[in-house]
Amino acid sequence: MRRLLAWLPALILTIPAQACFAADVPAGKPDVPRVEPFKPEQQASKGSVTVEGRRIDYEAVAGTLVVHTKDWDDVPQNADKDDKAGPAEASMFYVAYFAPDPKGAARPVTFFFNGGPGSATVWLHMGAFGPKRVVTADDSHTPAAPYAIVNNDFSLLDASDLVFIDAPGTGFSRVAGKDHDKAFYGVDPDAQAFADFISQFLAKYGRWNSPKYLFGESYGTTRSAALVNILETERSIDFNGVILLSQILAFDGSVDRAESNPGVDLPYELALPTYAATAWYHHRLPDAPKELAPLLKEVEHFALNEYALALAAGAALPDEQRRAIVARLHRYTGLPEDYIEKANLRVSGGEFRKTLQADRDTTTGRLDTRFNGPTLDPLAKTADYDPQSAALRSAYVSAFNDYARKDMRYGEGKAFKASVPLFRTWVGNHQPPGSTFPAAHATNVMPDLANAIKNNPNLRVMLHAGYYDLATPYFQGIYEMQHLPMAASLQKNIEYQFYESGHMVYAHEASLKTLHDSVAAFIRRTDNVKGH
Repeated sequence: MRRLLAWLPALILTIPAQACFAADVPAGKPDVPRVEPFKPEQQASKGSVTVEGRRIDYEAVAGTLVVHTKDWDDVPQNADKDDKAGPAEASMFYVAYFAPDPKGAARPVTFFFNGGPGSATVWLHMGAFGPKRVVTADDSHTPAAPYAIVNNDFSLLDASDLVFIDAPGTGFSRVAGKDHDKAFYGVDPDAQAFADFISQFLAKYGRWNSPKYLFGESYGTTRSAALVNILETERSIDFNGVILLSQILAFDGSVDRAESNPGVDLPYELALPTYAATAWYHHRLPDAPKELAPLLKEVEHFALNEYALALAAGAALPDEQRRAIVARLHRYTGLPEDYIEKANLRVSGGEFRKTLQADRDTTTGRLDTRFNGPTLDPLAKTADYDPQSAALRSAYVSAFNDYARKDMRYGEGKAFKASVPLFRTWVGNHQPPGSTFPAAHATNVMPDLANAIKNNPNLRVMLHAGYYDLATPYFQGIYEMQHLPMAASLQKNIEYQFYESGHMVYAHEASLKTLHDSVAAFIRRTDNVKGH
């Protein structure tokens, strides 16, 4: 389980846990507090944003909805005599932006969430699609405050209303009650909590008949696959589209610590094109071509053919073929041939990032391999931190805290948890559609996404990925999509868009514009609203 969780793509910020809820002290029993259940909150404000030259006035609502476990039947439950904690529940924080439609048509609504698991949705909110955006350096460490918080020219409010949701326990969301870790911290209970939240949101704001979209990033793509299947098959809510950024659906394909899963060689094959893109970017290739795209096509073909056959042969690989594969890997990765040989042709993500620029005492980024940082331990086998995460997290967290408390007037007396460590409590076992029990293998939600498309053949899916993302390599996303267990005719439901950026493709401004334009066009093509 620990190995599986180490694969989960995350922007990890260790922030101390804070008190989650208030407590009364019953008379005569000062040592036995009775907790009060969560209550929904709501704080409204108004603003405007100019998106590519067009002014959009909006209403913003910062608040919470209270969600419960799958078997909760909406009958009020109070703590019983023996259990002062009460039933498990989560207060899920959100920020929603509503704008009027100039033609009076039904506005689409898009639900956003980052991943982790254990990450708040500050990244998509302040970096990609909210009305305000924090400006950060393109491929280097952003200097300390003050940070520039600017009008977001690429907010998605021109195409959809927006709802940014913090997962239970993250951001301003909180969990409480008996066994609350078990109730919310796992693949399946997490998806159920989001399904409950979305159902409540549609009811609260009268959006049942609006075009609906999910937008998940990183582990948020895992959540999206499980969530859209639950919404469609258990709650009878069809969605128009699912937008996936930096996808990971099958965790056995992750190259993070792949060496601890011997016999499974696919991660090395799927990460190789990203190794090549990274080495090309940092000028580490012995015979580097001028253009990236032709190189990637060549490496993709090699990865699933000669390289895959060589790895499949294992110790039976003839010496002559082995030497040829080592030479090709050196040509595509820039790593020394003797290192590749010692690694048995299999270099994990952490090993690659530590070794690529070791002669410069430099560690390469994970979330975005364009980023560099000083190596912490020159004798370490693998990279021990992510320079991209270190470069951006202060800007995002500081900007959101400032924006939430000043503009939206939300958060007084509350701590914002950009990320929480869930490694000890997260349950990766997942029960796929049609199965009676959770699967015993690493998390794989490919069946869920396929089942959602089969149940709703009009469901459209769009995959966005950065060439420099080594947390969730772009080629892994392609591979997963092309191996969904569904009829080949349904592959037409899937669209692709790639960027010369990393995991957070929006951290590169030119990519952010392309991301906005692609997603806005996708929504307009699929929202079933006449008159576009």
